[in-house]
Formats: sequence, structure tokens, C-alpha cells
Amino acid sequence: MEFTKGHGTGNDFVLLPDPDGQLDLTPELVAALCDRRRGIGADGVLRVVRAAKHPDSAGLAGEAEWFMDYWNADGSFAEMCGNGARVFVRYLLDNELATPVGAALPLATRAGVVRALVEGDAVSVEMRRPQVYDASTATLGGLTLPGTAVDIGNPHLVCVLPAGVELAALDLTVAPGFDPEVFPAGVNVEFIVAGDPVDATDAHSLMRVYERGSAETLSCGTGACAVGAVALRDAGRDTGVVAVDVPGGRLTVTVTENSCWLSGPAVLVATGEVDLSTLSAAA
Repeated sequence: MEFTKGHGTGNDFVLLPDPDGQLDLTPELVAALCDRRRGIGADGVLRVVRAAKHPDSAGLAGEAEWFMDYWNADGSFAEMCGNGARVFVRYLLDNELATPVGAALPLATRAGVVRALVEGDAVSVEMRRPQVYDASTATLGGLTLPGTAVDIGNPHLVCVLPAGVELAALDLTVAPGFDPEVFPAGVNVEFIVAGDPVDATDAHSLMRVYERGSAETLSCGTGACAVGAVALRDAGRDTGVVAVDVPGGRLTVTVTENSCWLSGPAVLVATGEVDLSTLSAAA
């Protein structure tokens, strides 16, 4: 099977070309592909399929030609992935599978249709405006940390670390605890501290994240958008620009009255073929 490997600020993906939806993609195969020792290794799989050819996106085929069929590393589905969408768009353009309509390229996801803009090495995607809707808590290593629930097409819990708790010292080799009544489908948990001012931004946050289905990752695009919304709220603003530094680099989040733009680098690093029989044996 052919594949491409790509990443957005270290959030990495295996992309599988399947334009007509003929690939028998299973949770077991996804998990085997994402295995970093016995497979290719990734935080998730992006199947490149035409919207009209997948049952989850057929209703969006009139708005977007391509559907980002995103799977977490453990073989579960996710509604949306901001970095994945940016890498997906890079793949479409580099392989001449799509041409932006005007200045933007529409892309179907399980969270609806998003738009993408490409400027050099940077790819930006426009998603729904983050909805900050509740307070909750996360537990980690004996700590109970207050947080803010945010919906950006998928669920997030943003926890601002109190004084005396260092971001780098958090042990994210284990999953944080959360309230299943608030997050019945699980949640991505972001831990943040304020950063020094950055030119042309309204706020600056440093972030680490534990993603449901993928564990700690070097970056999370929708998580950065959730963090941006909370940082702006704490600064007394409804809109603005936030720099979000993750272990894999920097993302820029722009929250407008009606949407949220996520911008950063999107890179394709390799193409090749994988022997499915060896993955089956490993799985």
C-alpha cells in the first residue's frame, strides 16, 4: 500500500491515498500503521478520499471534493484535526489533486467543511469559532487542576497551571483524569502557562497536550485553537491573535467574530510503500 508521511509542528500523520474509498481501513490496521516501532509511526492516519465516495461525507460532496477521513493512533475516529487538515491540504496541492477556489480550498471533515489558505510553507485552516462553555477539572499525578471546557468540533479541556507547577515537569505518560459526565466521548486535555509577549499578537501561551486516542503529541491544532480562545477570554477579549508554542514549534491562532484560523508549517517528509502482511503479523 502506498503512503505519505507528513507533520504539522511535529504532529505527524500517515496519509493513505484512496480516492474512490476502496481501502478496507480497520482500527487494527490504523493502530499497526501508527506503531512507532513495528509500523510507520504517527499520531494518526489521514485517508485521502473523495467526499462523494465515503458515507460520512457524501452529504458534503456539493461543498468539497475531498474528505479528510481522520483516525487516531489507537484506531478510533476523531471529528476534527487542525494540524491534520493542514497536512492534508499540503498533500492535495503537492500531488495536484486540488486547486484552491479563488483564495481558499474547501475540505470536508467529520466536523463539517473547513477552508484552507496556502502561503509558502504555511497552511492555514478556518474552523468554527471555539465555544467556551463550562468549567471542569483534570487530575494528573496527584494534582487536581481547574480547567475550561471548549468545543471546536471536538472536545477540549484547557487547564492553566497554577504558580509553582512547571509545564515541563508534568508527567504525560499517563492519561489525565477528567469528568466523564462533562466529556462522555473523552477529551483532549491542554496544559498551559502564559508566555512572554510576542509582536503582533494579543496573547502568548505555552502548551502541552494529551490527545484522546493518541497520548501526548508534539502539537494539537484544535487544542491550540481552544487555548487561544481561553487566553483571549482571560485577557478580556472576544477576538484577537494568539501565539501558541507547542513542543513541535509555534502555531498562530486568530479568533474572529465568526470563526477561528489556525496557521503554521505543514510538511511532507516521505513517500513509500508498506507491506500489509508484515503489519498484520505485528498487530
